[in-house]
Amino acid sequence: MTDVNIDRENPAKMNGFGRLYRGLTTVDFVGRRKVWFSVSLAIILIGLASLGVRGFNFGIDFRGGSSWEVNSSQTSISAMTQAVESAGLSNPTVQKLGSQSYQVTANLNSLSGTQQVAVTNKVVAAMANAAHVTQNSVSTSSVGPTWGSQITNRALLALFLFFGAVVLYISVRFEFKMAVSAFVAMVHDLLVTVGVYSLFGFQITPDTVIAVLTILGYSLYDTVVVFDRVRDNSRNILKSGDLTYSDMVNLSMNQTLARSINTSLVAILPVLAVLIVGAYILGAITLENYGLALVVGLFSGAYSSIFIASPLLAVIKEREPRYQELAARVLGRSGHHTLSPSEAARLATESSQRIAGVTVAPGSSVQPRARKTKRR
Repeated sequence: MTDVNIDRENPAKMNGFGRLYRGLTTVDFVGRRKVWFSVSLAIILIGLASLGVRGFNFGIDFRGGSSWEVNSSQTSISAMTQAVESAGLSNPTVQKLGSQSYQVTANLNSLSGTQQVAVTNKVVAAMANAAHVTQNSVSTSSVGPTWGSQITNRALLALFLFFGAVVLYISVRFEFKMAVSAFVAMVHDLLVTVGVYSLFGFQITPDTVIAVLTILGYSLYDTVVVFDRVRDNSRNILKSGDLTYSDMVNLSMNQTLARSINTSLVAILPVLAVLIVGAYILGAITLENYGLALVVGLFSGAYSSIFIASPLLAVIKEREPRYQELAARVLGRSGHHTLSPSEAARLATESSQRIAGVTVAPGSSVQPRARKTKRR
């Protein structure tokens, strides 16, 4: 026969970081789901309202049009705008890409070929005059409406294929209800990102589409990490009958909270550095288009993985008869009140130790720190 004595730390004496990195936090994610859902709904509705009023600021790769670029340290955005408007452009978009690089875009697709050539020549001459350079220093490019339509259709096709592959993978790897929760979280990230782009008028380019697919993949990774812990806990802890499914999801999220935060910080900080240094200090416009979408999406993805996907999964699973019966039994034994995350952690620890055949002191609430075995 074997007696097992377990030395334990008192969680009450730990600081916030200590509890966080030992998975002993007691945040009630599921119980406060209405708050998280309301915050997301408000942000999405504001974005959709902006989308209905202002629409998107598409780059010429999507809408088609012409673009002119020139390098000069002897002009300004206002001077360049006045020059190209005088040359015949209506509603041009003038941007300063770097310390001395200017880009002008406009849609000339409604004009005939001859008219486009005439306007282009006038714009080149006006930009060269405003920049105090020769006309050969002004570069010109154009995208037809057919090409812009093809880019848009392929971007939408890539998005739908990604969503389909995700639902299929999670349904096979985990279960369909987890796939539904992950899908809703990704749609949440997509709506938040496009809403922010519409609200602030950020330009949407092919780089933006690539960034959106990247952040959806990141959000999915973080969600799968939590779901993997939920699946493991559902196999072990729920067998004891001490926790409801929502309690178990709360426990799983608190156990993986440190990893989720670390993963988010590791992803966000380098992107912020690239965006600030590359785009706003060095003036690399390509980095700006890509970095903006990444920053917005990474913040949204980190939020949805923690506050949307798992609480939504708990809501869906609690509708199953077996988990409704389990909740009734647990609530009946616990005095008709929902367990706090700390209570759930304590019961989960005791349950997992009982399954492993280890005797623990009543009321213990943390994982074993060290084991000492005495043989009789």
